[in-house]
Amino acid sequence: MLATVALAGCGFTPIYGTGGAGRALQNRVLVESPETAETYVLVRYLEQRFGQPDPAAYGLSYSLTSSQQGLAVTAAQVIERYNVLGELTFALRDLSDNSIVTSGKVSGMTGYSATGTTIATRAARRDAEERLAFLLADRMIDQIILTFPEDGV
Repeated sequence: MLATVALAGCGFTPIYGTGGAGRALQNRVLVESPETAETYVLVRYLEQRFGQPDPAAYGLSYSLTSSQQGLAVTAAQVIERYNVLGELTFALRDLSDNSIVTSGKVSGMTGYSATGTTIATRAARRDAEERLAFLLADRMIDQIILTFPEDGV
């Protein structure tokens, strides 16, 4: 109980509470259309988190880049594990005047094993890429919400 009073005294506002940035963005963000399989997963997840715009007040543009890095090389020079590295640059714009509300860059990595069959390795790679998209989307959403102006622009 004392912690609640202390947080209220310091100006703490729940992100999804009344007046919070999460609430201000809910169902108001139009996410740029995906162009690749990787960005399709990213956009699908962002739309789940932000909701469908009704009406859209903000536009979210992004650029996703990823690469693979071989790890765990055997004596026979066979790579048994890969890291998938990703970087997501983004900008949230106010659609009324196209001004940038917040922007930034997040990065992350996931990994997968390449010790199984070709089919298993491909499935593991797709899963790692999907997990990376979720990770980057969550980090981006956190950064947007934490840097979103209190007055909602």
